[in-house]
Amino acid sequence: MREMPAGKFKAKCLAVIDEVSTKHETVVITKHGKPMAKLVPILKEDDDIFDFMKGKIQIKGDIVEPVIPLEEYESLR
Repeated sequence: MREMPAGKFKAKCLAVIDEVSTKHETVVITKHGKPMAKLVPILKEDDDIFDFMKGKIQIKGDIVEPVIPLEEYESLR
């Protein structure tokens, strides 16, 4: 992992992004010597977080209407 001042990163941003991508090396961006951000390479093309449940769930019924009738909702207040 390498550190880089924010000013230097700003001047060479696109080159640093390319370098992180090709070398798979993390870069910590600092401001006045304090770590402020971390630029990390993406190791996989597919992100496991998104669409992992796609096609496994079915919506049954009305998802807009309240679960309980409005009359009962008023009494809960």
